[in-house]
Amino acid sequence: MAGILAWFWNERFWLPHNVTWADLQSTEEASFPQAEDLYLAFPLAFCIFMIRLLFERFIAKPCALGLKVQANGPQKAQPNAILEKVFTAITKHPDEKRLEGLSKQLDWDVRSIQRWFRQRRNQEKPSTLTKFCESMWRFTFYLYIFTYGVRFLKKTPWLWNTRQCWNGYPYQPLMPDLHYYYIVELSFYWSLMFSQFIDIKRKAAKMANYCKYQKLSDLLFLTFAIVFIVSRLGIYPLWILNTTLFELYEALGNFPALWVFNVLLVVLQILHCFWSYLIIKAAYKAISKGKVAKDDRSDIESSSDEEETVPRSKTPHSTITTNGTGGANGTNGYITGGTCSEEH
Repeated sequence: MAGILAWFWNERFWLPHNVTWADLQSTEEASFPQAEDLYLAFPLAFCIFMIRLLFERFIAKPCALGLKVQANGPQKAQPNAILEKVFTAITKHPDEKRLEGLSKQLDWDVRSIQRWFRQRRNQEKPSTLTKFCESMWRFTFYLYIFTYGVRFLKKTPWLWNTRQCWNGYPYQPLMPDLHYYYIVELSFYWSLMFSQFIDIKRKAAKMANYCKYQKLSDLLFLTFAIVFIVSRLGIYPLWILNTTLFELYEALGNFPALWVFNVLLVVLQILHCFWSYLIIKAAYKAISKGKVAKDDRSDIESSSDEEETVPRSKTPHSTITTNGTGGANGTNGYITGGTCSEEH
């Protein structure tokens, strides 16, 4: 383990020439960033996650209910043991051949089986209330950390003169405000790392959409599009990439970590260009049609996106009682007869 750590923290990779880790040890006169500081993020990530749970329950949820956000989830599919087995063990999106087989086995028409699978898929989706609460939490945190960052940045000499970033580098004492900013940011993203399997990926403008404020939602999206394009295609390459690619090299010369980080930053800029294309495409549709189109970067938002285009059958169909559906005559999942009207 000691050998692996020594290889990973190789000074010739991470640091400019003639600089060692010993030179960057904190003293009574100056405090420098230390690798051990990263450990603070783990307990803080747990604290942030707990704060999030309290925020969503006692702040976001009352706000959502006050704004008349729908609290109930999608309509549930009627219990059916045979279809449930297919859904859980085989496929959530049966093809035409399987649909026809199920239709014969259950004596249902294909349209009804398609509807059942659609409702069953939607049944696993979170309610609008849940999505609103998560969006409000993220919006609140991002607003707070952005405001804090702007207040700190406007007091720094490198805001308008990026060359000031590298004066004395790497012998730059760590300011408490900057240390707090990075640790809180890192802790927040660690908390998302742990909660990503239960999170719903949503944007802050989605809150207006959940509240049925379509015009406000459109305005927020167009505002976001302008801010994103200006910051990612203007400020980022002209300020950030310019100083890391050229000014840092002029100040410190070449060392391996410099180019590794720059390659990652350039890859990020390529992604910015791609995302900007998607945003411009959606914004163009919004302007031409008078309503914001579906964001191509987002996943499916509602059950209406999965509506089939198959016309409604005019022929009444029979349904069945199967084992596991509450019927008294069910026998191990096989059809036993009986009819009832379909729930629409």
